[in-house]
Amino acid sequence: MTEIIDRTIAHAPSAAEDRGMDRERRAPIARPLPLDSVAPQAWRDLAARALEPNGYYLPGWELAVNASARGRTGTSALCASDEAQPSSLAGLMPVTSLWKACKLPLPALASGHPYGTLCTPLLDREHAEPAAARLLDEARRTGARAILLRDMSIAGPVMQAFTTALRRDGLSPRILQSYERACLDATGDGEKVLQDALGPKKLKELRRQRHRLAEHGPVRFEVARSAGEIAPALETFLRLEASGWKGRRGTALVQHDGDAAFIRRAASALAQDGDCEIISLVAGDTTVAAGIVLRHAHRAFFFKLGVDEHFARYSPGVQLTLDLTRHLCSDPAINSADSTAGPDHPMINPIWRGRLAIGDVLIPLYRRDPVAEIIHAALVLRRDGLAAARRTVHALRGSRKNRAATPQPQR
Repeated sequence: MTEIIDRTIAHAPSAAEDRGMDRERRAPIARPLPLDSVAPQAWRDLAARALEPNGYYLPGWELAVNASARGRTGTSALCASDEAQPSSLAGLMPVTSLWKACKLPLPALASGHPYGTLCTPLLDREHAEPAAARLLDEARRTGARAILLRDMSIAGPVMQAFTTALRRDGLSPRILQSYERACLDATGDGEKVLQDALGPKKLKELRRQRHRLAEHGPVRFEVARSAGEIAPALETFLRLEASGWKGRRGTALVQHDGDAAFIRRAASALAQDGDCEIISLVAGDTTVAAGIVLRHAHRAFFFKLGVDEHFARYSPGVQLTLDLTRHLCSDPAINSADSTAGPDHPMINPIWRGRLAIGDVLIPLYRRDPVAEIIHAALVLRRDGLAAARRTVHALRGSRKNRAATPQPQR
């Protein structure tokens, strides 16, 4: 790290640039707004005009996260007002400190994480570039020297708007890490989408499993939409999620009071606007799989999936995803779906063959700023350290599985 700091000092700003930065830093520091102080109607109106959908930044969802979800409370907001109508919003970016986000004591802001793996800010599609520029100015007013956009849609129009706004200031974003995850083009016929993705042999095997599942009772796909329908369907989902491997690891939503309160509040709030569905696969009287799907504008977001592992031989999670694919493709209001899954997800990647580029992006706020260089270097070191730790964990888990599979000598 000493070598990195030496290099950043060697590339310190020119005197003119330094005076400009000094003027910015001498300006009164403004704290970002508390998230729950953003006018809800202005937020909803902005979401309706959003350049790029993000169901996890709908007010009903993000306010519920901020109220009680573990490690995600106390979020602030950068807001860009509409110049023509100051009471309206042209841009909104939930943020937190870099210390809270990454345990790095450096002057930067990071995207507020909304539980779902997407933090693309909301920009008015008619004024996207000016809104992005105003959000950057609001960040400067807080004293921040950079912004870390986590889980950003890096190839989408919002990223392009920020890139254009930065270019006008002689700046450019830096992608720290990126990956591709599964998404669905829902504009085609659902059966053809599945046929093209899986092929006749795999679909035949899945139909055979579904016929076997029907021995436990008629199989049906159910969608809960209204607030009255969603409440009991959500409780079934929570029970299923906790009954599986997430429950064994202690990461199921219902196992933590704050998380359980968040998802119950969020699902109810979004259901009032038709922005949430609980999907279920039922055999007879038994729900064997359930999932939560958010909707924003023309896009759906597959948040979570829970299955009854007693029915694992019938691939209930896959069967539910097949029905969800048909359901979304038949809905004229939806033209795409984000799996919000990790890269190389073994269940959904073979079914949803589209790919969405997601990444962590560092936005410097000043030209040739040595502090921004230090922030960048610290984030790179943190990224590499976390990657090494994950590799170690995976190696240890693989070693334990191998030992368990090796026959032991009998005493």
